[in-house]
Amino acid sequence: MDRILSNIRTLQTPVLLIVLLAIVSGLASLTGSDAMATTIAEMMIRVVVVVGLYVFIGNSGIISFGHISFMCIGAYAAAWMTAAPTFKQIMLGGLPAWLQTEQYPFLVAMAFAAVLPAIVGLALGGAITRLGGIACSIATFAFLMITNSVYANWDSVTAGVSSIIGIPTLVGPWVAWVFAGVAILAAWFYQISRHGLMLRATRDDPVAAQASGINLVKARLGAFVLSAALVGLGGGLYAQFLGILTVDPFYLGLTFITLAMLVVGGMSSLTGAVIGVIGVTIIVELLRMFERGSMGPITLPPGSQELGLGILMALILVLRPTGLSGGRELKLFGRSRPAAPAAPEAAQAAPAE
Repeated sequence: MDRILSNIRTLQTPVLLIVLLAIVSGLASLTGSDAMATTIAEMMIRVVVVVGLYVFIGNSGIISFGHISFMCIGAYAAAWMTAAPTFKQIMLGGLPAWLQTEQYPFLVAMAFAAVLPAIVGLALGGAITRLGGIACSIATFAFLMITNSVYANWDSVTAGVSSIIGIPTLVGPWVAWVFAGVAILAAWFYQISRHGLMLRATRDDPVAAQASGINLVKARLGAFVLSAALVGLGGGLYAQFLGILTVDPFYLGLTFITLAMLVVGGMSSLTGAVIGVIGVTIIVELLRMFERGSMGPITLPPGSQELGLGILMALILVLRPTGLSGGRELKLFGRSRPAAPAAPEAAQAAPAE
């Protein structure tokens, strides 16, 4: 009995978050609106991406500006696997024959969309995770620029600035919700594992953690690879949600809004990552309605979404630095103690190995 209660307490946070997303999706589906269904599906995909960001940023305390590169890699990986073979043979002649001539099932494409970014993250993370603080952040931003440039110009593999079409649109609100649940569970089990605990120790006090025998680079690298896989999975879902793919969305705009979601919710807790996506999505949709003039006599000028989001972030950082979640996890049983805030300045002091 005690073991069962212990398991319930351990899993209550991810289960509650998954149920919360199901309630939000269910309430939205009651409207019967196609526009609302599209918004909810996109929100669930962003939950996958922001939870992936949390795995590295929240546990290590290092801000990454380059993770949208993994989303781009995952999206194109899914597109290569599922786009119509006739299109690939004409427009993507640089792909290997096993990709050009075949159209693979959805789940196989999703697996490829997670594995390929993880491999890239493993190769890249060995160098990046040796850096500390702002140097690591700048290196990830450089990776974002390099990825965007390569994918925009590699015509035979990515179609360059043209679009990849013929991608099956198999991702709706509930399919995306299932994958959001998978991402939440993966992030939670990593968080409570010894690897997650060691990484948070390096975040809070890197010198003491290393003195205790924790390998700083290995601790960061494991989170970096898992984070890349989850963000890449979000990219694969995004490709199968849109049905058409270009490199343009995977740059600064998406980087800013996903980081804003993490900051607004609270980057030091998994609950914060999920709550941030829900909260920012609601605010952006309301501002979008005001821009369209569908909220009565008040009409906001174009660009109000970005302005409103910037103001919200500034207010959160000033008034509640730990975000809407306050660094706490969602729980019904037991106390939820606030997690130590992710402190990039602590990571900056970490010596490179």
